[in-house]
Amino acid sequence: MNTRRQAMGRVVHGLSRCTIALFAVLVATGAATAAEITGELMLWHDIRLTFKGPDVSETDEYNPFLGYRLDVTFTQGDRQVRVPGYYAADGNAAESSAASGNRWRVHFVPDTTGTWTYTASFRKGQNVAVSEKRDAGVPVAFDGESGSFEVAPTDKSGRDHRGKGMLQYVGMHHMRYTGSGEYFSIVGSQSPENFLAYFEFDNTVDYRGPTKGMPNPDQLHHYEPHVRDWRPGDPTWQNGKGKGIIGVLNYLAAKNLNSFYTLTMNNYGDTMDINPWIAYEEFTRYDVSKLAQWEIVFSHMDRMGLLLMLVTQEEEGEQTLGKLGPERKLYYRELVARFAHHHGLVWDLDEEMDRWRYFTTQDMKDMSNYIRALDPYDHPIQYVQWKAELIDDMKTYGRLLGFENFNSTALQHDAERSHSETIKWLDKSAEAGQPWLVNLIEMNPGVVPDAEDYWHDKVRKLAIWGHYMAGGSGLMFFFTNPHGDGNLEDYRTRDHLFDLMHHAHRFVTEFLPFERMKHADELTTAADDYVLALPGEVYAVYLPDGGSAELDLSDAVGEFEVHWYDPRHGGELQQGSVTSLVGGGRRALGEAPAEPLMDWAVLIRRAESP
Repeated sequence: MNTRRQAMGRVVHGLSRCTIALFAVLVATGAATAAEITGELMLWHDIRLTFKGPDVSETDEYNPFLGYRLDVTFTQGDRQVRVPGYYAADGNAAESSAASGNRWRVHFVPDTTGTWTYTASFRKGQNVAVSEKRDAGVPVAFDGESGSFEVAPTDKSGRDHRGKGMLQYVGMHHMRYTGSGEYFSIVGSQSPENFLAYFEFDNTVDYRGPTKGMPNPDQLHHYEPHVRDWRPGDPTWQNGKGKGIIGVLNYLAAKNLNSFYTLTMNNYGDTMDINPWIAYEEFTRYDVSKLAQWEIVFSHMDRMGLLLMLVTQEEEGEQTLGKLGPERKLYYRELVARFAHHHGLVWDLDEEMDRWRYFTTQDMKDMSNYIRALDPYDHPIQYVQWKAELIDDMKTYGRLLGFENFNSTALQHDAERSHSETIKWLDKSAEAGQPWLVNLIEMNPGVVPDAEDYWHDKVRKLAIWGHYMAGGSGLMFFFTNPHGDGNLEDYRTRDHLFDLMHHAHRFVTEFLPFERMKHADELTTAADDYVLALPGEVYAVYLPDGGSAELDLSDAVGEFEVHWYDPRHGGELQQGSVTSLVGGGRRALGEAPAEPLMDWAVLIRRAESP
């Protein structure tokens, strides 16, 4: 048992200072009292309902995680949303490190304003938590309690997800905010994959040792270089813990990134320093305070406008929980109940899944179906496939084409294949009737620090622009040593890489209707040019080695503006030697504004009417 268990008497009461808490004790039909309601009662905000129930412990002989099940049904008119809940110890475990208590909690994110009512289902029975039968077990404690609350419009704006709504898969190659309707293109960091192996989370231990090459004696992340990125008013826990990891999120947002990636369990994997349990092999006993501290970090992620890929296991330890039995079902239920309310979230079944052929196609479908049935917010489901181009398609993603509950790919391959592999899965998924999100997650062999390759020419040309100009859904990068994946402490080792990523992302999202455009490399004659097009309206051409090109506008009518964009420095659109074109044939794009032998992007769009 760790030291925080021995210090449980030091209970800090109260809620996080960065959350406005609104308390309500409502008289409910058929019950003496209803839930304690906290959070900002606004559209797209996290509203937490906390119930008083059985007083139990993480280590009780009767397992509270398997033996109780909380679900709350939220209703507005004819609409019902069923949300799973979880055991919350004393209700303030992030601060108190409590392992026992009588609080049970659910998170709800309303998508409409007005009056919402709720009714709790709380049942007890052997393995009731993982039963798919709603009447499993027997009703106990606060079962049937109900109440209501009023939801006001959101007051958030800017990057904050709470001003835009949930990011969801909408049957296209890009996610869309359910509130604002904006489409979303990923640009982020995949390293370190053990982001949550942070020394100030309760009960977080390194089980592998100094082979990771970490600079810290405990072999865990401290993110000390990012403490300076923490700002007054940002969240912490337990008298100032968490500044380093919160500072990382602030830095990523300041670099105009919008996504990051972390494992939630890596037992028997590369670094063996993340799991959600009270001990390394206690697969059905969850560490409530550690998960509550993760929740503080993920909530700040929402405020910073960051999407999170939660990778539930890695290939080396993918047999830790077996197939879809009670342990794996409980794992998914706990993750969904505690974290599905976050706005930008992608469930990833595995990092390099099926490299050793453990999971069958039906296994993957069963896992996807189970998560989909649990998740009230319908976040995308994907997995990372190790170098799919080396394996027959029907042994990789091809097996899941057209399957309704799998809707995203996470490609891992060499830079030279970024463009072609993105195109392949965009086209194959669309042909199967369910267009996937096609993300580039890991470029082999990884990206070195800026100090070794400041301009990252190969990464920039082949991976970054190669992916976006194929019409891909977005990208993240894996970092190689030194300052590599498992031992990354300072993201500023790739500060210029992030700038280069932002320049490409900005061009695509600011100047193009990217969600409606499709790869069209055949519109130029050069073998290495990339073309993205909405025919007759707008075209983008990327010239990796500079020079010029001819664009086929045979099917286009009218006049088009020509602008140039610098992939190395970003900035505003510039004018080259040709400023306008007329459709009806092949047209030369002219010369770049400067440095004609360097890479350039060209924007050709229909001229506005006078």
